[in-house]
Amino acid sequence: METHYLKNIEFENVLELPSLVEYQQGQVVSRTFVQNKVVSITLFAFDEGEEISSHSSDGDAMLMILEGAARITIGNQEFSLNKGKTIVMPAGIPHAVAADGKFKMLLTVVFPQP
Repeated sequence: METHYLKNIEFENVLELPSLVEYQQGQVVSRTFVQNKVVSITLFAFDEGEEISSHSSDGDAMLMILEGAARITIGNQEFSLNKGKTIVMPAGIPHAVAADGKFKMLLTVVFPQP
């Protein structure tokens, strides 16, 4: 049996990432591809008006908008991102994510070595 490090995704198949997570009314939906001590990769679908409130992480987080638009707050700065845009949220700095209408994003967090 082969060892796989990713989960919840087909192997050896061409995929459109946004189609792997569906919008649900009034919710933030996620699909985790990997979560361990050094990396986390998660696909999200935010319904209009949904958000993840301000928090911080031990790892650097790279967010890529796959569909729609969002407002990202890092510290005291607010950024508007739309499809194809990416931003890095540094470790230890509070950040928040809010939907400007429905949107989908891929979040990759890289943690310090244990």
